[in-house]
Amino acid sequence: MSIRPIKQVSQAQPTIEGAGVQLHRAFGFGNTEEFDPFLLLDDFRNDNPAAYRAGFPWHPHRGIETITYVLAGSVEHGDSLGNQGSLGAGDVQWMTAGSGIMHQEMPQGDPLGRMHGFQLWANLPSRLKMTDPRYQDIAAKDIPEIVDDDGTRVRVICGSFWGQTGPVEGVAADPRYIDVFVPPGRRKVLPVETSRSAFAYVFDGAGTFRDASKPQGVLTEGIDGATSVTPPEHGNRSLILFDRGDEVVVQAGPEGVRFLMVSGQPLEEPVAWYGPIVMNTREELRQAVSELQDGTFIKAR
Repeated sequence: MSIRPIKQVSQAQPTIEGAGVQLHRAFGFGNTEEFDPFLLLDDFRNDNPAAYRAGFPWHPHRGIETITYVLAGSVEHGDSLGNQGSLGAGDVQWMTAGSGIMHQEMPQGDPLGRMHGFQLWANLPSRLKMTDPRYQDIAAKDIPEIVDDDGTRVRVICGSFWGQTGPVEGVAADPRYIDVFVPPGRRKVLPVETSRSAFAYVFDGAGTFRDASKPQGVLTEGIDGATSVTPPEHGNRSLILFDRGDEVVVQAGPEGVRFLMVSGQPLEEPVAWYGPIVMNTREELRQAVSELQDGTFIKAR
């Protein structure tokens, strides 16, 4: 077994999306090759309704899948196919945009004003870019949660982990998407297939992800004069990108650590961006924009 070293650590950066929603972007809209098949991760946790209530009015998507995971508050949504509903705390929506869809997402918050959650974009392979759109709305009660003997908790949103399989099915990137809590002071080894891209995103507490590719940490001197390197703890909004290997090791800090752990099989295809439309070539993007303008963007009705 080989422990995955850390390839890169970064912090999610503030940005504004939609009609003025303030959020933090962990990665996206740049060179996302290292995260293939994933394109973007947004953290929309906010306790100020004025920072999110304007929401994400009607906008197009094509060529991707979007995964919305709500921790607190609710998100009302609707689309050009007539689907509508509301996501509450613990719920997940996996939307395959495929050939094209128009939709809106309007955050509502909870009675305390909290609106917490994440949106991940996964790329579609070229052969499925123009597939029919579809939704998978998953209620919190249908997401399996595993509690290990040491108190580690794992919610399995997609893929298989520790003998449980998440309810989201038929996703092109064949991802594993889990929500992990490791109790204070505990060390945990998590399996990840070697062939997959993998990253962790910390959103509560702090922890150390061991065995970095390059020495990282703080040089400390003991009472006997010996020196050692103390690995840094990665806290809220830390994004950890892993190199190859088949295990990830995490050491929880004094408050424990909670993080998303996401992995998927790289598509290794060219990526052409135009906001929420992601294709393989510039010509395909031009075609999509032309269809938006002449009203032929939506294929499935």
